[in-house]
Amino acid sequence: MRLLILDSFHGAAGDMVTGALLDCGADRELVLRAMRAVVAEPAISQVTRAGIRALKVDTRATPVHRTFDEVMQRLDGAAASVPAPALAMARRVFERIRNAEEQVHGARAHFHEVGADDAIADIVGACTALHALQADGVKVLPVTTGHGTATGSHGTFPIPAPATALILKNAGLTATEGDHAGELCTPTGAALLAEFAATGAPAYAAHTILAVGYGAGTRDPHHAPNVLRAMLVETSGTGNGLEEDTVDILETNVDDVSGEVIARAITRFMEAGARDASATPIIMKKGRPGFLIRVIALPETSPALAELMARELGTLGVRCIPAVHRFIAERMIDEVEVTIRQTTRKMPYKCGLIRGEVYTLKAEFEAAKDWAEEQGMTVRDVIRAVEEAARDRCKKQQGAAKRP
Repeated sequence: MRLLILDSFHGAAGDMVTGALLDCGADRELVLRAMRAVVAEPAISQVTRAGIRALKVDTRATPVHRTFDEVMQRLDGAAASVPAPALAMARRVFERIRNAEEQVHGARAHFHEVGADDAIADIVGACTALHALQADGVKVLPVTTGHGTATGSHGTFPIPAPATALILKNAGLTATEGDHAGELCTPTGAALLAEFAATGAPAYAAHTILAVGYGAGTRDPHHAPNVLRAMLVETSGTGNGLEEDTVDILETNVDDVSGEVIARAITRFMEAGARDASATPIIMKKGRPGFLIRVIALPETSPALAELMARELGTLGVRCIPAVHRFIAERMIDEVEVTIRQTTRKMPYKCGLIRGEVYTLKAEFEAAKDWAEEQGMTVRDVIRAVEEAARDRCKKQQGAAKRP
């Protein structure tokens, strides 16, 4: 299994993430094409930071600030140049930022710096680069935030910035101040790391490093390299065609929570890094109907998710079944050309593999839903067309691989 490890030992910003992934081997032209859909031609240069060679990304964007809705419109306008899975991920990154900004400043908060074109381009570029690397999961090591104070659109604020702190909290990411005064992790960088971490990373020990990349920040302090490191590694398997993983199972019973609240809570759990979340109808004491809420979490995120369960559901206790062993199949997200009503489009799908053979595949729902709305069709028909095309593609690939 290919795993991406992100080590933000000197913080993280959007341009640093994009630079590190490009330096790690992401398709440069694919990333630049995606970024050019938002800004003019970005500049990529090789620099050194405290003696470490790294890639520096400069979007050359104008300082235009936008609302969340305006940012979404900018992303919609870039759809033709950005792979569908990357674009969907970019939208989720901005949703994380919006949720944090509204918690800090109230509803309909203005995005200011994180709504500028350079932030949009950095997020689109980083998500496209991750898509290009085709990693099966992302492991984010402790995030260095810096300390002290900084100045922005809302005046002087403590470090980490309020939005940054909430994004890291909501995602259950581990953070450390580090030794450097100043803002090392921006809200954009935090939201990218949070979304990348949500893809999951299996427990691993032995691994082979395939590539190492460094993304540079603007400053060049002499005492520490202002870079973010990315490592693409191949983890060792189990020998039975499935990868191994350990997770915690969090459970609680509720009988006084509405379906709307439960639905919203499950969404929040997934946003915060849960591997899965579900609600099952049960009969509780005294014959009362209720729900068993179950959340599958990585061991390092289960304490934060248990607290989130208590807050969202109002429950007084959460059971934890720790370190449950599980087997997981290798998975891959790919695209296939599909033609519907004389219109051809590349559509994303996810497939599961055992010993290199595809045994299950599924169209990505959001992309299928959007195309169904454009074509005036049912989403079931679009999903069927995507999956049929994907199966044909997989059969041809596997047939070619078997031929001598």
